[in-house]
Amino acid sequence: MAKPDSAINQRVQAVGQWIDDRFPISDFWKQHISEYYAPKNFNLWYFFGSLAMLVLVNQIVTGIFLTMHYKPDAELAFASVEYIMRDVEWGWLIRYMHSTGASLFFVVVYLHMFRALMYGSYQKPRELIWILGVTIYLVLMAESFMGYVLPWGQMSYWGAQVIISLFGAFPVVGDTLVEWIRGDYYVADATLNRFFALHVIALPLALLALVVLHLAALHEVGSNNPDGVEIKKLKNPDGVPVDGIPFHPYYTVKDLFGACFFLLIAAFIIFFWPEFGGYFIKADNFIEADNLVTPEHIPPVWYFTPFYAILQAVPDKLMGVILMGAAVMILYAVPWLDRSPVKSIRYKGWMSKVALALLAIAFVRLGMLGLAQDTNIWELRLWTFIYFAFFILMPIWTSLERTKPVPERVNYK
Repeated sequence: MAKPDSAINQRVQAVGQWIDDRFPISDFWKQHISEYYAPKNFNLWYFFGSLAMLVLVNQIVTGIFLTMHYKPDAELAFASVEYIMRDVEWGWLIRYMHSTGASLFFVVVYLHMFRALMYGSYQKPRELIWILGVTIYLVLMAESFMGYVLPWGQMSYWGAQVIISLFGAFPVVGDTLVEWIRGDYYVADATLNRFFALHVIALPLALLALVVLHLAALHEVGSNNPDGVEIKKLKNPDGVPVDGIPFHPYYTVKDLFGACFFLLIAAFIIFFWPEFGGYFIKADNFIEADNLVTPEHIPPVWYFTPFYAILQAVPDKLMGVILMGAAVMILYAVPWLDRSPVKSIRYKGWMSKVALALLAIAFVRLGMLGLAQDTNIWELRLWTFIYFAFFILMPIWTSLERTKPVPERVNYK
């Protein structure tokens, strides 16, 4: 006579097998998690991919709850946000989780992209992973901009006015393009409605699709590592990479530890400093939008300020818009600009290390200048030049510099 627990287990296994015969969950689990072999030498820089997924889930879940009470109407939008903050049970927490999550999303994504530049995660055979990653970044920028407009505060309204007006710099089609984006002759109810639709439906669907493609491309060619060694080249008789370990349980546990630490930081910001000194939410955005009162200073959110500074560095509006767009689009060319025979910064020469450090400093400094009211135009131009010089001169220094020999296997030194 079978024990009750044994009978229950058999039934569970039978149900699981029935599902698996019709939808191969176990094969998916093995291929992408339990039998996906990742390099043994991942370091702290490799937390940010999983943290980006965590923040994405947070944004989707909190966004769903916010849409239950938000009203995409120019007359009611600001009041509905106040209602969420004051009258909806735990509404203030959900709103701050969403607004803080938006900024933390960019913190994580910028560090993730920097890690890719540092360890050459864009080089062959991972060019497509990089291209999909940059596209995710572009969609994320559009998603965050449209989400920033929805509270319909002063900065939301005038920020939309400034950003949309930039498209007017294009000759011939500029004015028509601006009117088409706004849906009206000025930023109004039609603008808010279409931004709401794009922010809640279209862009999240595009973002999720791109993330799936990004992960599929990653698992097809395998993860890079700090040494830039291809672990698939050296396998044991069973076909398992000798320098690889299953993603589960080793890296799921590691990522869980990183997620807990990250959530502690996020919780501190949400509960004690949600506006983050005006960097995450501007003080003017707690004032309802008024098209007759222009704020004294209308800077973009902090994660857009490096590109805003590049725009300011050029007196000609059209050229500034072109340069601002080029600052993002040039990222697509990185896999073909880098001519180095090695991937990782560990084995590249001093020129690559200095260039990457200058790029990081230039990006941060441009971000700081983009937030300031009074800036030195020549300093703006200097850091803009350094930013573009990194990419334009990359084929030269990566071809000329002397590199170190890459080990056959990953190491832990």
